[in-house]
Amino acid sequence: MKTPPSFTSGNLWILLFLLMMGAAIAHPGHDGESTGSVGPQLVSTTSATTPDASTKASVSIVVDGLFRIIRSNGLPDHQPGTFPRRGNPNSIKPQSYQLRVPLHPRESKTPVQRGGYWWGIAVNGVPFEPGTAESWNNDMRSGWRYEAGTGFLNLGLDEHNAHVQPNGSYHYHALPNGLVKMLGGDGTKMVLVAWSADGFPVYTAQAHSVAKDAKSPLRKMKSSYQLKKGARPTEENGPGGNYDGRFTQDFEFVKDRGDLDECNGRFGKTPEFPDGTYYYCISAEFPFVPRMWRGEPDASFNKGDRPPRGGPRGNFQRHAPTGNSPRGTLKDGPPGEP
Repeated sequence: MKTPPSFTSGNLWILLFLLMMGAAIAHPGHDGESTGSVGPQLVSTTSATTPDASTKASVSIVVDGLFRIIRSNGLPDHQPGTFPRRGNPNSIKPQSYQLRVPLHPRESKTPVQRGGYWWGIAVNGVPFEPGTAESWNNDMRSGWRYEAGTGFLNLGLDEHNAHVQPNGSYHYHALPNGLVKMLGGDGTKMVLVAWSADGFPVYTAQAHSVAKDAKSPLRKMKSSYQLKKGARPTEENGPGGNYDGRFTQDFEFVKDRGDLDECNGRFGKTPEFPDGTYYYCISAEFPFVPRMWRGEPDASFNKGDRPPRGGPRGNFQRHAPTGNSPRGTLKDGPPGEP
């Protein structure tokens, strides 16, 4: 009977070297990542202890076939705010996320918006939810949804623009300040903070002033949405008053008013995609986190609390739309939280 081979110190160093080389094959976000011909590859993994959580924050990102698989327990790797708190009576609890995004996403002819979906997932495994469930007169049928980031309704956001859903899921509504700080801060380079459900990368608002010139200086990208002027329509099932930003429906998209399109994105070169890609920005003003996708979101982002809906949605009426516009006028409201 043969004796099983044993690892000597030399063999162990060889094994460690091979593992390091395998991990170096696929760096987060780069074009030319493995398509799975040599099996799943670990892109990154993070584990950190949050001071007020009973378990560690953890996330792993694996390139497998044509997808980037993201698994996490949804806990942030930075110090979250204290919950419960005024405006948000819920406590943070670990979740079990297994989400996938296409490695090679494709743009749709028209923007896509679906109800009941997480919009994207941060690189630390915390999801993004741009809309809210709070509505005028507590009547979701009215179509008037309160905005989380404009300050008219206290929804208990912490210093990272996040709060907690009733099931304990911690999630971002705008720029995740703690995560950006842990990634090296904003302003010296483009910072990849998330992956959208359709597979396109998500950055802070700091991007190259000339989109296709990676050597051009960074500049804060401006949204192309603006506050509507005048008074809201007079209707029995509506808030009335002037447009002031408290509701999502108080804003409208004006093409070329800013740097970004109606999905709060643009095409350009980034550190992770030196040949160029479509990417989203988290803007400092409405819509903060995009309300639509440029491509088709993966079904794994469906939270399961309501059936998915197809087609463009969102009460983002175009300014002086043209009849030959390929994207048309968007109506109705954004997806909310359960």
